[in-house]
Amino acid sequence: MGLIHIELFTTLDLVGQAPGGPDEDPEGFPFGGWQAPLVDEVTGAQIAAAYEGTDALLLGRRTYDIFAAYWPHQEGGEDNAIATLFNGIPKYVASRGRPDLAWAGSTQLGPDLAGAVREVRDRHRNVKVVGSLDLVQSLLREKLFDRLDLWVHPIVLGVGKKLFDGGAVPTSLTLLDPPAAGPKGTVHLRYGLAEGTPGTGDMSAPDRGLDR
Repeated sequence: MGLIHIELFTTLDLVGQAPGGPDEDPEGFPFGGWQAPLVDEVTGAQIAAAYEGTDALLLGRRTYDIFAAYWPHQEGGEDNAIATLFNGIPKYVASRGRPDLAWAGSTQLGPDLAGAVREVRDRHRNVKVVGSLDLVQSLLREKLFDRLDLWVHPIVLGVGKKLFDGGAVPTSLTLLDPPAAGPKGTVHLRYGLAEGTPGTGDMSAPDRGLDR
């Protein structure tokens, strides 16, 4: 069985909508492209390293359409390494509609999302979920992921679709690597899904470890 890796860019208030550009997901959202001013070499290297070993993409419909219109035309250019990777591996699309699957290697998942994702995980070693916020929220609710990589950017937007919506379920995570910050303040956090649900305690106890 392989691993499902979620790769997501968020703000400090965990807005994940349209980081890449103003036309990405503009409905009711005036901040499309909020990530661009905060990109630096450190973050770019972290993102590139995160794709090493990827052998399949799992995408929502909107992200798939954006990628399919862009990456097939980027081989030989500045983003050749990522373009060659994305163009050469299978792409699995979660959609209730009928997407145009002209991008080579693309397959639409069946109506049983949980079952289809498990089949994809059984078929590959390292499956990456990029963007695809609606899909990510479904995977989080079903705990159908193994790794969660967050790039948290030093801005607060106050509006927009968030990483965790009202249907989030109690979930325990383990920090897999020390947090790593870029020069513009973006922090990379890498978590793994842990067993069980969050525990509770009592920080009001007199022996809670504070200096006296």
